[in-house]
Amino acid sequence: MKHLYTILFFLTLSILFQTANAQTADSTKNISTFSGSVGFTNNGFSIIPTFSLNHSAFVTNLSFRKKNFSFEPDIRLVPDAKNGGLIWWLRYRLVDNKKFGLRIGTHPAFTLIRRTDTENGTTKEITEMLRFLAFEVVPSYQFNKKFGVSAMYLQGNGLQKHGPQHTQVLFLNAGITNIGLGKNLSFNLFPSIYFLYTDGHKGDYLTVTGALLHKKLPFSLQSTINQTFTSNVPGNKDFMWNVTLNYNFKKIYKKVN
Repeated sequence: MKHLYTILFFLTLSILFQTANAQTADSTKNISTFSGSVGFTNNGFSIIPTFSLNHSAFVTNLSFRKKNFSFEPDIRLVPDAKNGGLIWWLRYRLVDNKKFGLRIGTHPAFTLIRRTDTENGTTKEITEMLRFLAFEVVPSYQFNKKFGVSAMYLQGNGLQKHGPQHTQVLFLNAGITNIGLGKNLSFNLFPSIYFLYTDGHKGDYLTVTGALLHKKLPFSLQSTINQTFTSNVPGNKDFMWNVTLNYNFKKIYKKVN
């Protein structure tokens, strides 16, 4: 089964690159965007917020986009890099209109965990890398400049025999952006309800992210809470929160043939 997911991953990757190259060849002006954020948080949340590093972490989200194709690294690492996660998103926007959007994506992911290992009678703690392959489908609708909704179906599969094997999650999201708090300050709010299934365990959750931004500064202050409704997922915590200070940037590159 894991070989099938590997084949599907590389097939999707091939299609995405071919589509992107075909669109570029027909264009006389190429526009590329490099954007993202680099931050530090008191608690590194996973892409599924109920999973946490339970430790302060550096958080990096990058996006290299050309037309409808993008490569988006998502990295979370504790300061000594012995624990964390690295996700290499490959995304394609099938529909990218002002109102309606439809995005598909796939990624390999690498999770660093700490575990004990015994060799020659000596027990020590080591860092192990777990490998995963996942895909997503994300429809979205933007009602106006300040309010939009989306859904996200995400499925992930372990590529080793131990650790998490099969995870499915459905997010129902809303976005309220550019809430004015004065001349230069604005606030974004992103509530989400999600339903998690992982290796026979289930959980229902509410997560809310708020971000405070200044028009003239590249920094933002962001906080996320995660509240459990019901869950039998091992190690689940009823309530978690974090605060993150981000440095944000965006560069647009134009090339005329």
